[in-house]
Amino acid sequence: MSVRQLFDITGRTALVTGGSRGLGLQMAEALGEMGARVALVARKRDELEAAAAHLGSQGIEALPLACDMSNSGAIAPMVEQAMAALGPIDILVNNAGATWGATTLEHPLEAWQKVINLNLTAMFVVCQEVGRRSMVPRRRGKIINIASILGLTGGGESGRPPTLAYNTGKAGVINFTRSLAVEWAQHNVNVNAIAPGFFPTKMTKGVMEMMGEAVAHRAPMKRVGGPEDLKGVTALFASDACAFITGQVIAVDGGVTAT
Repeated sequence: MSVRQLFDITGRTALVTGGSRGLGLQMAEALGEMGARVALVARKRDELEAAAAHLGSQGIEALPLACDMSNSGAIAPMVEQAMAALGPIDILVNNAGATWGATTLEHPLEAWQKVINLNLTAMFVVCQEVGRRSMVPRRRGKIINIASILGLTGGGESGRPPTLAYNTGKAGVINFTRSLAVEWAQHNVNVNAIAPGFFPTKMTKGVMEMMGEAVAHRAPMKRVGGPEDLKGVTALFASDACAFITGQVIAVDGGVTAT
């Protein structure tokens, strides 16, 4: 099989949570460009419609699905709706997430629960539902979990507020990825994670305003992530090119975690 064939995902169905903007939309673009049909999941209907129209303008079949991923009971119906419209799910990207900046002594319990629920529990539930309905019985599937380099380190950059719940949840995503990869290897389901460094998004806007150019200068490559920088690793993890890769975490951070 040629390399082009290994990366070709034409005719496959991808489900991307948090797919209406930012990193989720970038990854959805990558999957669509490689031939997949894409179901976009997010809370806000207007942002979903705009994202679907954006993908449609590129010739990508995109289905907007409004769902509050923090509501566990809403996830199974959303998965059923995606499959009814686009067919069995071959690729799952778990990108929906939230953060909260506060010192540990000042961190509200409600905020802790919100972050952990969306960043970790929702990922567990959607993996369970997609696995049960599609990947395990069909003995095929690619799962891409979005972690963070803050799940690999303790954070602590000068000028940046502590994000204990976010860092803890993303570390959980990394070991969730490893554990599920081991368990579902017998079902031919590959489970891997991407740990982005700093990308300018709506979630990181406040940090950018606080730290300015220091964010870019922290990386050996002296820049932040751009609109194409997650596409390559997403295409790898979604395709047959990663058939013998599972349980792995790739940092896309301009070299921050190499220092």
